[in-house]
Amino acid sequence: MTDLSLFGVDPWWLVVAKSLVIFAFLVLTTLVLILAERKIMARMQMRIGPNRVGPKGLLQTVADGIKLGLKEGITPTGVDRPVYLLAPILATVPAFMAFAVIPFGPVVSVFGQHTPLQLTDLPVAVLYILAVTSVGVYGIVLAGWASGSTYPLLGGIRSSAQVISYEISMGLVFAAVFLQAGTMSTSGIVDAQSGLWYVVLLLPSFLIYAVSMVGETNRAPFDLPEAEGELVGGFHTEYSSLRFAMFMLAEYINMVTVSSLLTTLFLGGWRAPWPLSLWDGANTGWWPVLWFVVKVWAVLFVFVWLRSTLPRLRYDQFMALGWKILIPVSVVWVMIVASIRLLHTEGALPETATLIVVGLVVTVTLFGYLRARSSRRATADRGTPPRTPPDEPGGFPVPPMPVPAARATHKEVGDG
Repeated sequence: MTDLSLFGVDPWWLVVAKSLVIFAFLVLTTLVLILAERKIMARMQMRIGPNRVGPKGLLQTVADGIKLGLKEGITPTGVDRPVYLLAPILATVPAFMAFAVIPFGPVVSVFGQHTPLQLTDLPVAVLYILAVTSVGVYGIVLAGWASGSTYPLLGGIRSSAQVISYEISMGLVFAAVFLQAGTMSTSGIVDAQSGLWYVVLLLPSFLIYAVSMVGETNRAPFDLPEAEGELVGGFHTEYSSLRFAMFMLAEYINMVTVSSLLTTLFLGGWRAPWPLSLWDGANTGWWPVLWFVVKVWAVLFVFVWLRSTLPRLRYDQFMALGWKILIPVSVVWVMIVASIRLLHTEGALPETATLIVVGLVVTVTLFGYLRARSSRRATADRGTPPRTPPDEPGGFPVPPMPVPAARATHKEVGDG
């Protein structure tokens, strides 16, 4: 069992200080991330990014925040006003709450008070994160419904379908981690990775979670709830000023949260990477905070990289990826992990080596299947004629066109 006796005993001023530090970290990370995203995307796409406001454009995010704060907040006619005003709050508050159980570092001394660098921990801390982030989607769904407009409603429905689809595979990933670590607390999972990180032991779980977290946060190439080519702006089409800014804040804070959770579950949390871990003081004091932040920013860079590189998926492709590939693979992998642990308990198999080998086999098999499926689809597309009549298999279901009434002839008009 994980020792949670260090939590819940901090004095009130230390709890307030930790809360303020977490709030400041999330807000400042969001400000820097928006600027870094625009700069990195500009560099990847060979164009000029923000370079006007401040030295080299470093104050662009601050200017955007001031602009949104000073803009007029417009409430469209016909909205459900109480729900319309509540939705941005409901989307933003859970994003902050989820970070309460993320460990930043080990036990340190703060003004003579020994305390872990974590606001709190629970025996079911990871389930708490899953539950709180699920509440945040209610803000998106209610924003789409309360706007009284078609496109926001479609965006809200899409977001709810995404969360349902990808939280199943994410929950199964968590189950594999729980089996291996023997605990659901975040601090206990970090302690269990003192020898070998779970990105090595549970490689399929790491890859499935990496895909699921992008779909969970509505980020490209899975940003279907706010697809501007189809839904104008998606669920926040009818929002402006600070209400719109709150949705953007929630999105970026959720990115930081899922990146921190990925770091905690698979990248050793605040533990130093090799070869820095060979230094005796690498995992003591305040140094682990640096390792944690570097890992989180590495994951956030991948978010930006994906947005700059990949086109948006079609909705049917997105749903097929979740239900036909990620969920079945997650179920099979959880059964494999449980079987290996049982055989190891009975002394039949070495656990670490077996997990690494089987994980590599599952990963290679999955990538091989996806590659073969992509090749079959490309071959079928090359062999398909460019246009298929609607009444034939594979044709686009075009509704029947109305038959125009016969025009009256000049003779008929003259006779009339």
